[in-house]
Amino acid sequence: MTRKSILVVDDMLSIRTVIASLLRSSGHKTMEAGSGDLALQLMRSNSFDLILSDWNMPGLTGAQFVSAIRTKDSVIPVIMVTAEANRECFMEMKKIGVSGYILKPFKPQAILDLVDKIFSEPKKL
Repeated sequence: MTRKSILVVDDMLSIRTVIASLLRSSGHKTMEAGSGDLALQLMRSNSFDLILSDWNMPGLTGAQFVSAIRTKDSVIPVIMVTAEANRECFMEMKKIGVSGYILKPFKPQAILDLVDKIFSEPKKL
């Protein structure tokens, strides 16, 4: 698998660090942001193949962050990492174009499996 560039967005440093370390150990390049606003700034000057983001963040929520991404890039895959396990949340994720989600607490292999699945799917144009 080719090395991919992944942006990890979470307001909790410990979760962000665990996810980024996991992705780096599987051969990916990562950058981290502690907020949706900072992530959008990083996206202005960096190119990413995938974004993993928390759903519940102070400031820009996960939904607002994804909506902001979609105004500029309709195809970049976004995986939400969330403790929200309700139908309304999943419906909103689908509506705004989220590619997949992982529930907290998560197993590291679940993240790697979903990332691999997304990178193995054909690109949508």
